This record gives sequence, C-alpha cells and structure tokens, in this order.
Amino acid sequence: MSQSHLEDGFARLWDMIPGERPSFVRQHRFVEGRKFAFDFAWPSQLVAVELEGGTWIGGRHTRGSGQAKDIEKYNLAVLGGWSVLRYTANDMKERPVGVVEEVSWLLSIKPTIE
Repeated sequence: MSQSHLEDGFARLWDMIPGERPSFVRQHRFVEGRKFAFDFAWPSQLVAVELEGGTWIGGRHTRGSGQAKDIEKYNLAVLGGWSVLRYTANDMKERPVGVVEEVSWLLSIKPTIE
C-alpha cells in the first residue's frame, strides 16, 4: 500500500521534533478479518492517528461511501477501546508541531496495555 505525502510528512515530523516519543506502526490493521487500518498506531496504548486528505477537494473522506466506511471504521475502533485522533491536510500544513504535541500528550496519559 502506498503512503501518502501527509503520512510521510507526519512520520518525518514525529522523528524530527525534539523529545522522546514512542515508535508508531504504520497501516496497523486493528479488526481481524477486515481491511481497516490506521495510518499510525501505538497498539500497546490503543492510540491511533488518521490523516484525512482531500477534505477540501471532494476527496474520498468527504464523499458518501467513503464517509460511511470511515464512520464504521472509527466506531469499531472506539468499541475496541481505541482513541483515534483525526487530522486534515490543513492541520499538517498550518500547525504541524501542534499535531505532534497533541498526539504526544495523549500517549503520555494513556496507560500501556499488556
């Protein structure tokens, strides 16, 4: 599966900004038998990040069928105990450090599961 520019940018930023942060898993599948995958996940803490591209150009996440699949995916995640942070391309462009800080903060307060 190809990685988006948004995902590549987040991964670079995660590693570039000073501070200790746990490693992530890219394209983590979290439901057995389903193709749903998080863009970035920290499975031991049930934290995930989704980067929603195309929000202002009628991309997949804003069209009916894409949005319905996203809703199903996010609801299954919450039912499974996951915390999912969602960001747009504008977030990554206008406040990239803030995005990393928010994810880092959530990871700092979520306990690790065994």
